[in-house]
Amino acid sequence: MENTKPHISVVIPVYNCADCLYELYNRLVITLDQINSDFEIIFVNDASPQNDWKIILELAGQDSRVKGINLSRNFGQHNAITAGLDFSTGEWIVVMDGDLQDQPEEILKLYQKAQDGFQIVFGRRFNRQDNYWKKQSSKLFYWLFSYLTDTKQDDTVANYGIYHRVVIDTVLTMKENLRYFPTAVRWVGFHSTSIDILHSNRNIGMSSYSFKKRLNLALDVILAFSDKPLRIVTQLGVALSLLSFVYAIYIFFGALLNSKPVAGWSSLMVSIWFLSGIIISILGLAGMYICKTFNEVKNRPIYVVGEIFENKNNNVST
Repeated sequence: MENTKPHISVVIPVYNCADCLYELYNRLVITLDQINSDFEIIFVNDASPQNDWKIILELAGQDSRVKGINLSRNFGQHNAITAGLDFSTGEWIVVMDGDLQDQPEEILKLYQKAQDGFQIVFGRRFNRQDNYWKKQSSKLFYWLFSYLTDTKQDDTVANYGIYHRVVIDTVLTMKENLRYFPTAVRWVGFHSTSIDILHSNRNIGMSSYSFKKRLNLALDVILAFSDKPLRIVTQLGVALSLLSFVYAIYIFFGALLNSKPVAGWSSLMVSIWFLSGIIISILGLAGMYICKTFNEVKNRPIYVVGEIFENKNNNVST
């Protein structure tokens, strides 16, 4: 019988999700069977220190619709998503997290909405079940990201959604070294919408995103998708130059009229330190952009696959 492409592919980056995978698989199968029994589930193990890969092998061994991809090292969540997308073949692709905060049953809502003519349907976490600090830092990040990129961002929308094949194929043509899936999907356009979905508490394990990782991700994404920080510091430099010019005129006329003595050592040192800090900050910002450019021109692979397991081939490829 000739192999046909699945109707739906589900791409799941996995890191420290060993305790969730059996339940996630079972709930996915029940949900996807209600749409179309012709589906595939792609687990991408991002070099998890737990036994995630062992469990993925067990699941793939018992169900030919499960595919396991084991990355050679930890490349990050969005690079792992890219790996899963590269190996997906479905007409519709669902991207979700593997910690069960994204509830598999919500795929039914996403798919039904997509049938109204949308090529992208985002899941909006209207009642987000995260701790206060994580929610507030997320709001701050998306506000800052919206401002610096002149785009509209929603802190309740993450990776979870359903995307048509044409959308994913277009996203995969973007070969930037730094990957951030939600922004890439928004950038390519197409007919999109958002719907409210249920979001669960994380009852097993802890998020691998520490504050430092979130901060680094925010900085990387802003530098990768916007040149507005450079424009802001340029405008700041022009504004400081104008203020200096106005102050020079003030000093000149003050000296002519002898209304007050010229400012002495204290004001001079404050000005030097202030302007030096501005100059160093501008150089540092420009250096970060140069560093990002350097990383891009090296053209290294976004990820490296260590193993792929597909039961239909009855083997492990390396």
